[in-house]
Amino acid sequence: VQLVESGGGLVQAGGSLRLSCVASGSFVSSNAMAWFRQAPGKQREFIARISVGGGITHYADSVKGRFTISRDNAKEAVYLQMNNLKNEDTAVYYCNALPYEISWGQGTQVTVSS
Repeated sequence: VQLVESGGGLVQAGGSLRLSCVASGSFVSSNAMAWFRQAPGKQREFIARISVGGGITHYADSVKGRFTISRDNAKEAVYLQMNNLKNEDTAVYYCNALPYEISWGQGTQVTVSS
């Protein structure tokens, strides 16, 4: 199974981006999924998690109220809507199951400029 993240880019502070994550087979629809990010020189950190059915979500305090995680099990996809982006949101963003993580994908770069 390979995780593929997309949707990153360069955006001005206050702007929005929507990230997508897909995987082969039924990996996404079978697992609670999460988004993580890793800024330069920092450890990878948890951002948001969504239950298998999509009814339960959790967010890191740093993104609560600005980011929304969602999923479409029919498309084997997980999304991260990011609004009101800040400079400190600049990082490479990754998705994975949580728990039961597998090998990490390449991630997608998000760069927020002031």
